[in-house]
Amino acid sequence: MSVMAVVGAQWGDEGKGKLIDELSARADYVVRYQGGGNAGHRVVYGDTEFAFHLVPAGILHPNVACVIGNGVVVDPRGLLAEMESLGQLGVDMSKLYISERAHVVMPYHAVLDRLEEESRGVEKIGTVLRGIGPAYVDKYSRVGIRMADLLDVDQFRAKLATVLAQKNRMITQIYNQQPLSLEEIHTEYVGYAQRLRPYITDTEARLHKAMTSGASILLEGAQGALLDVDFGTYPFVTSSSTVAGNASTGAGLPPRSIQHVLGVYKAYITRVGSGPMPTELFEGEGKALRDAGHEYGTTTGRARRCGWFDAVVGRFVARLNGFDSVAIMKLDVLDGFSTVKICTSYKLGDRELTTPPANTSELAACEPVYEEWPGWMTSTVGVTRWEDLPAKAQRYLQRVEELLETPLALISTGPGRGETIHRRELAL
Repeated sequence: MSVMAVVGAQWGDEGKGKLIDELSARADYVVRYQGGGNAGHRVVYGDTEFAFHLVPAGILHPNVACVIGNGVVVDPRGLLAEMESLGQLGVDMSKLYISERAHVVMPYHAVLDRLEEESRGVEKIGTVLRGIGPAYVDKYSRVGIRMADLLDVDQFRAKLATVLAQKNRMITQIYNQQPLSLEEIHTEYVGYAQRLRPYITDTEARLHKAMTSGASILLEGAQGALLDVDFGTYPFVTSSSTVAGNASTGAGLPPRSIQHVLGVYKAYITRVGSGPMPTELFEGEGKALRDAGHEYGTTTGRARRCGWFDAVVGRFVARLNGFDSVAIMKLDVLDGFSTVKICTSYKLGDRELTTPPANTSELAACEPVYEEWPGWMTSTVGVTRWEDLPAKAQRYLQRVEELLETPLALISTGPGRGETIHRRELAL
């Protein structure tokens, strides 16, 4: 038995999809443990590019069972559309399982998400308006609707009637918008429930049985640790816990079952939406990074903000999650830069900081202190052996490893399956 958690170590979009796809070849189960359809993983296999939002990226391996865990919030409409799209590409959905305890994203969640974001004016968080935040609010307010509720038509109607009355008061009295229809929502979601019924199950019992029988389980995180609701750049964060400590809870496994935590970083850093980003670059190098890395969101298509590798937040995340090893993705994106930089500390007034301040305004005021490293100015695309990397690329990676205080296990040198250097063996 082996259980590994894969955690994004920056502001998301680190390349976890490719990594999970490759690691899934060694797994029996892949479990998505948090987030919703606001996240996206992109996987290139052969000449086909696959986009994932709720379905775990391990689904491309026919022998792997994939689980949408209890910690995920599920938009049934979006999930069915994703399943249909993947099915048209020849992906088999028969080994997909959805936790009956996963909460459902309802139409009023998306409406309130949009209205609340619009009301913030210039202080917008940058949410993708998919209703994810309001769905988590309802979960913790104990008025959420779960997948199990959808399967009981009468119970679902009773719960929906109570909750919708409350939501419609907010929609009409606070935002002066038209109320939503109980009949329309109930009919629509009962239809979704019937289509998803074969997939909804007690995934926790299934995973426990698999674990005790010696199966290998890969826990798939969405977004990144710097978007964690507790430890990210609050309030410019997602609505769930993205760190390793939540992996067991969101999957329905005991904490002691996780034997290895793998942190995933890009060789540089990106984020979407609002919020501080000390090493952000703008025109020139920033645009060059965005173009070279094709930095546009899988879910929204939004252009990502790009910057040099930030070892201050990187080391903070490594310590917080207790990473056993790290992966550095998209090294090849830096191939064309004559100089590459690493932020090793921040200047805040007359202070030098080596850990990020919790105060978001202070983080926004921090100035990065950089080390400059010579670029290698030659292609690393498709390199699969450490010794075949240019010496300057090796030195850059060794410095990143040193600053993260964590062994470097994997280096991605291209988007395709197999374009990866395995510097250290992993337990899975």
